[in-house]
Amino acid sequence: MKNKIKLIVLVGFMFSSSFAQQLNTAKLDSLFQILAAKDKYMGSIAIAENGKLLYTKSIGSVDLATNTKASALTKYRIGSISKMFTACLVFKAIEEGKLTLNQTIDSYFPTIEKANKISIGHLLNHRSGIHNFTNDDNYLTYNTEPKTEAQMVDIIAKGKSDFEPNSKADYSNSNYVLLSYILEKTYNKAYKDILTKKIIKPLGLKNTYFGGKTVIQNNECYSYSFEETWQKEAETAMSIPMGAGAVVSNPTDLVIFIDQLFANKIINASSLEQMKTMTDHYGMGIFQMPFYDKMGYGHTGGIDGFTSVLSYFPGNKLAVAITSNGMVYENNNVLVAALSSYFHRSFKVPTFKKMELTSADLDQYLGEYANPTFPLKIKVTKKDTQLYAQATGQSAFPLDATEQDTFEFMAANIKMEFNPKENQMSITQSGRTTVMTRKP
Repeated sequence: MKNKIKLIVLVGFMFSSSFAQQLNTAKLDSLFQILAAKDKYMGSIAIAENGKLLYTKSIGSVDLATNTKASALTKYRIGSISKMFTACLVFKAIEEGKLTLNQTIDSYFPTIEKANKISIGHLLNHRSGIHNFTNDDNYLTYNTEPKTEAQMVDIIAKGKSDFEPNSKADYSNSNYVLLSYILEKTYNKAYKDILTKKIIKPLGLKNTYFGGKTVIQNNECYSYSFEETWQKEAETAMSIPMGAGAVVSNPTDLVIFIDQLFANKIINASSLEQMKTMTDHYGMGIFQMPFYDKMGYGHTGGIDGFTSVLSYFPGNKLAVAITSNGMVYENNNVLVAALSSYFHRSFKVPTFKKMELTSADLDQYLGEYANPTFPLKIKVTKKDTQLYAQATGQSAFPLDATEQDTFEFMAANIKMEFNPKENQMSITQSGRTTVMTRKP
């Protein structure tokens, strides 16, 4: 719900490729073995083709205090993947004649700025202009406290509009919180009951539901962030994100959900086509996820220390779901490994080898680096024998030496290569490299 490392970018690849349908499970196993051995990742994955499970794996702990290990039954908060469920519920209401995409929301939320110009369709594809309340600095001061509908609408209304409705698109959790309340008013039922009746029970999802406070005995897990050691994250009260991020699930349920969605078993083909239609890179509760010449669809999620990704490739009827309750190694790298294993493309299994350097060794890299075409300046500092980098307006992050003059921050897939003699540093993230010069 709240981005902590703003440099992270999820990217795909668009080149020609051939594919084979036999999954390279041995190499995937080797990836998860080293992630577990090096304590770089906690989470689960499921890969399915045409509704048949090809691969599952779970590593890490659900509760570090008791060293309780994850299993295929472990359930995770899936964050914004919840929006796919909410979008499906809205389209089901449209198919039932209870809602329309073009109807405005002023009758539901008269205190929302420009509500008479904002439609349900605008909420679905993030074209409402309604400010994203999770972007506010004070969000983390109240996110663990349960909120009523009236309180949440008041918070959202106070954020006002960031732009004129339908003039552009910008991601806002506020949109899907409001859609949750519209669904509740439409069916005169709680969101969790609508979700259960319309999607969970018909699909037979045994590990999916509207979340609450974490119960380890119910195969749920706590979430963690890594700051030199694993730190347990506070729990967002699920009455705050509602249908924007309050669903709990696991990968085996998620691949069933997305497979059935694309089989038109949840909503009809016309509704699915509307969900998939991109305007300014936004669909209605769904995004495109390209991988070389293959086009996938899905969503990512993040709430507290949980991160997740769900992707489906219609041409192969391939579904991949990843849920994590703590990561140093980025989910996007795990997804690329899974897709590469299926489409028989090469991928690199990390070694996590580190070079041991003295404090004096680090002095040659210190300073502020800039490039006129790059929006941020990068300040490189040290503390004892640890090198740190800090982008303008962001928190500092540690850099580990992996080769001579080469450092990495694995959590954001960032690689920095220094040339001290030339006073230059190149930063690479998600395949994009920028050369920056150190200020005198």
